[in-house]
Amino acid sequence: MFVEINGNRLNVEVLGDAPDRPTMIVHHGAPGLGSLAEPRAAFAPFADAYRVIVFDARGSGASEGNPPFTHEQWAADVDGLRAWAGAEKIVMAGGSYGGFIAMEYALRYPDRVAGLVLRDTAADNVNQELALRNALASSRVEIDRAKLDRIMSGTVRDDADLKDCWAEILPLYDHDLDWAKVRQRVENTPYRYATHNFAFAVNQPNYDIKPLLPRIGCPTLVTVGRHDWITPVVCSETIASLVPDARLVVFEHSGHSPQLEEAERFQSVVRAFLAELPTTAA
Repeated sequence: MFVEINGNRLNVEVLGDAPDRPTMIVHHGAPGLGSLAEPRAAFAPFADAYRVIVFDARGSGASEGNPPFTHEQWAADVDGLRAWAGAEKIVMAGGSYGGFIAMEYALRYPDRVAGLVLRDTAADNVNQELALRNALASSRVEIDRAKLDRIMSGTVRDDADLKDCWAEILPLYDHDLDWAKVRQRVENTPYRYATHNFAFAVNQPNYDIKPLLPRIGCPTLVTVGRHDWITPVVCSETIASLVPDARLVVFEHSGHSPQLEEAERFQSVVRAFLAELPTTAA
């Protein structure tokens, strides 16, 4: 369904839509490349206990693309969805760039968050340098440096160029490389180059919320794949060290997507975390 939030139509799906259940909102990663398909696949199993809301963020997937594409606006859109859902508090979840927005939401709307679930994300832009180094050192594929630079710096030329650059780095993401899966994902990705460029050329260079993380007061779960090339384990370790009483879980047989690569264990870890949230808070 399409829901107008803050003057922008968002493509939204509600899983487990029962009014007596607590609400979880899950933010996808990769602005301009991501969509609700990723959080739906990972968090649909939790619809047996939660009302799980997944959506295409402003400027991504099938949603309308009215600027700005700032972290402040994306966090405000999450709160608009919360209000639309009629939830006083939510469990906020996000992976990769969606983790940026999940943390930003917890910082900007602290009274609205009952729990925070993060996956393969970072609290500053240091991961950009680490990712560049990992990509160029990979023995899996020989990366075209010009394409890598364009996608990482937010200077892709159009949707076709974004697709070409995405195809270049996509083989780096999973623990076990499956070329058929890579080709299928390249074809199924919705490309929105203007959103991607703004996120990586404007937002990313100044991104650093480390000094703010000690303010997060809700229970926080931090998960990461051991072999994640783009937001390596050290990024999650930094988050877990700064958020009070955060719990860090490393998935030893995963790359950037433990929610898919070790789905059974990921679901078990998240369920255990959710079970410990105060009933009144959730």
